[in-house]
Amino acid sequence: MTEIYRTISTGRGDDVSPTKCRERRRRRIEMRRQAAVFGEPSSSRNRDRTDMEVYSSFDVPLRKQARRSEIGGLPADIGVFLAPPAASSCQKSEAPVWKGEETEDEPLYGIVSVMGRSRKMEDSVTVKPNLCKPEVNRQRPVHFFAVYDGHGGSQVSTLCSTTMHTFVKEELEQNLEEEEEGSENDVVERKWRGVMKRSFKRMDEMATSTCVCGTSVPLCNCDPREAAISGSTAVTAVLTHDHIIVANTGDSRAVLCRNGMAIPLSNDHKPDRPDERARIEAAGGRVLVVDGARVEGILATSRAIGDRYLKPMVAWEPEVTFMRRESGDECLVLASDGLWDVLSSQLACDIARFCLREETPSSLDLNRMAQEDDNDGEQNPSRSVLAATLLTRLALGRQSSDNISVVVIHLKNSSQ
Repeated sequence: MTEIYRTISTGRGDDVSPTKCRERRRRRIEMRRQAAVFGEPSSSRNRDRTDMEVYSSFDVPLRKQARRSEIGGLPADIGVFLAPPAASSCQKSEAPVWKGEETEDEPLYGIVSVMGRSRKMEDSVTVKPNLCKPEVNRQRPVHFFAVYDGHGGSQVSTLCSTTMHTFVKEELEQNLEEEEEGSENDVVERKWRGVMKRSFKRMDEMATSTCVCGTSVPLCNCDPREAAISGSTAVTAVLTHDHIIVANTGDSRAVLCRNGMAIPLSNDHKPDRPDERARIEAAGGRVLVVDGARVEGILATSRAIGDRYLKPMVAWEPEVTFMRRESGDECLVLASDGLWDVLSSQLACDIARFCLREETPSSLDLNRMAQEDDNDGEQNPSRSVLAATLLTRLALGRQSSDNISVVVIHLKNSSQ
């Protein structure tokens, strides 16, 4: 069937010389590459799926090394194509920018964010390599990754994706004056915990005081309920040379794969968790079972940024995990509950490890539509992108009903 399609589409069935075939194949590959870069669908079966967004980072051979910025891309056979560059606040450039060598301190990562079977897209993803070089990290770069899962609209998740890392950077660049009691590691840990909690507090204050129109709630003429119903979970990870710092509010999750074992770096904030139920009831709220445990029968997570109408039952305070990096650390997976509702942490780590193994083919047949069989100078996605893509496809195959956002960070590839 493929051969019939190729003959008809070219209109040159009488010219099948090897030279002409190679030329036409290269032209097709070039056209598909441009479509992947500029956001055009690669096939007609994808044209009615414009409401899905995908962000990914690519890794190619050293002679053609892509900058590790948020470059849109996903295999065409997953049923998703890219939004135009202007539609994404995460994208930095319209096309890959090549350079001759890779940055020593910058980790490889892959990002996939899709609407899935949900009616609207409320997830947001932020990646900021080399966010800053703070004193607390001995003037060495820190890398910021975050997944935000919005509810009641995308207002708060979008606000978090454009603002949270700025708050973290500002807090890190302040002169942190604290008593130097205890060991050096204890002092550094206290500083990091303070930075993340203050950043989340500032983010929540902004989210609860900003209307959907973008102005301060007291100054706008909108319905005051519009600013009160939107909220977002937030899981952030700051990667340094020696540590991983994860702060989480809500039911998005961060999982570290160490020596093949899944180590949770966050705990889901669910209303039926015993300590969360006690906190909600102490604040005067109730946990009602309406299609699962919910705060006042409304919200299925017990902590979130925003949700002004459910304060103080729904808290903003993050749980912070401070983890020292080890040689056995393989990858870090951040994802919204669209993934974790249908995949266990261990299974996600096993899949990511499989994709990140050097003996694993870098194509895995996921990019047949975009790559064909011409490997001469062709750009291949990194194994981190393949891991994020495979996890997303598995969640879709398991009938996940929510938005799915996945970030896979290859820890073996970053400097240690």
